[in-house]
Amino acid sequence: MGKITTNKLQKKNALLQTAFELFTDKGFAKTTISDIVNQAGLAKGTFYLYFKDKYDLKDKLIIHQAGQLLGKAHRALEKKSSLSFEDTILYFADYIICYFEQNPGLLQFLSKNLSWGIFKTAFEQNVPEESRQFYDYYLHLMEEKNILCPEPELMLFTLIEFVGSTCHSCLLYRQPVSMEEYLPYLHEMIRHILMIYISHSA
Repeated sequence: MGKITTNKLQKKNALLQTAFELFTDKGFAKTTISDIVNQAGLAKGTFYLYFKDKYDLKDKLIIHQAGQLLGKAHRALEKKSSLSFEDTILYFADYIICYFEQNPGLLQFLSKNLSWGIFKTAFEQNVPEESRQFYDYYLHLMEEKNILCPEPELMLFTLIEFVGSTCHSCLLYRQPVSMEEYLPYLHEMIRHILMIYISHSA
């Protein structure tokens, strides 16, 4: 990667990180583009090299943060290769829950949009590399474990949507119960989701 490309990437990442900090601290509505560029130490014109407006930035930030989280989950999963496919998915769910529990600001920002952040672009060229690597790993895992599923992307979407929504309610508001109380039920529902999608391949 050349020096100019690296510099551009650093500026874009600085804007993304600064925006995330401001959005989670002040809120999206109260944060202005001037706030973001001033705190990032960049010129306002630099912002428009990467984003159309604040809403475009938020969309890209959701995709970026979702990709970062998937990258971390992917690296953790690679150390658990001896697990069955079902146990791997349960471990993935627990990892996401634990990460959100330790990072409530991220959970609040994504606001049930974890799956949207991953699948909205339908794996176009601008999808984060971390998301693509995770999805490739997921498909490889299914092949390795001899799991037949006619709709693997739809199954993954359903799982992530379910876990993300549950985390949002139980972790942030302890509603309808705490995450600790709900976790056994969540695991059971995940097992049923897997059975539904995999049984259709029989």
